[in-house]
Amino acid sequence: MNREISQDEVNELTLAFQQMNEDIGRFIIGNEDIIRLIDIAIISGGHMLIEGVPGTAKTTIVKIIAELSGCHFSRVQCAVDTQPADIVGIRTWNAESHEFIQQKGPVFSNIVLIDEINRLPPKSQTAFIEVMSEGQVTIDGETTSLEKPFFAVATQNPYEQEGTFPLIEAQKDRFMFSIQSEYLDGDSELEMIMREHTGHLDLDSYLNSVSRLASPEKILRFIEKTRNVHIEDEIIEYIRDIVVATREHGDLSLGSSSRGSIALIRGAKACAVLQGRFFVIPDDVKFVAGYAFQHRLILNREAEINGITTKQVVQEILESIGVP
Repeated sequence: MNREISQDEVNELTLAFQQMNEDIGRFIIGNEDIIRLIDIAIISGGHMLIEGVPGTAKTTIVKIIAELSGCHFSRVQCAVDTQPADIVGIRTWNAESHEFIQQKGPVFSNIVLIDEINRLPPKSQTAFIEVMSEGQVTIDGETTSLEKPFFAVATQNPYEQEGTFPLIEAQKDRFMFSIQSEYLDGDSELEMIMREHTGHLDLDSYLNSVSRLASPEKILRFIEKTRNVHIEDEIIEYIRDIVVATREHGDLSLGSSSRGSIALIRGAKACAVLQGRFFVIPDDVKFVAGYAFQHRLILNREAEINGITTKQVVQEILESIGVP
């Protein structure tokens, strides 16, 4: 078993992400919760689903984080005619070398943006299941590992139904966290308009002005160190109780899978270290719980009719379970 993370290692990681977030704030207005959750997801070694209307800076945030972290970025623009080969790649015959050559798809990258994932038909959605859960692709029976670190961010617009397909449950469960993107408030919207007016909203100019603050190797080290954050047995049992409660709640027809447990413990450790601590407290678990559960839980028909939301259910569960 690896030794627990030291305070000096915590400080290094915390400072790196603080500097990264400060640089992001030079261009991005608002969206602090999304940025914080992406930070948590990256060093948790998980993936993230962002739901919201277009034009809320989702793509821009991910591109900036990829640039600042020194990671290779690629994008999959999903459509109803997108095929699995468009995602993972294909093997073609090379007449000169008399062998099959693998042409790698966009998933062979460190940070992949899956834009409008709900425009993919179910067959193409399943192409991401092996990619996200095992970090590999299989083409014509040949398995190839992806680059490390590998972090996928998918977006979808839940308000647009034409030409879309609901995410299959197996696909949703592969996302460690999900979050809703929102419009800016009035003051932030005004600031964005003023930046555009004064010429301070040019992404290319901004990216040319920033320096990389990390590297893929450094991110991998941060992921490994984060998994060594200390967590007491009582908090592990607290996580267990929360997950089991989702499976027994009267308003839910489907509770959390065991991947929800993994999301809670990894996310809580990441939340702790990003706040400068080498140990987890219950508030870390509470913070990530909603993001870990909201895409995994399914309300029963009666709860839907009564206007109950999964967010309310999670809050009720957290309030009903004693804090260690």
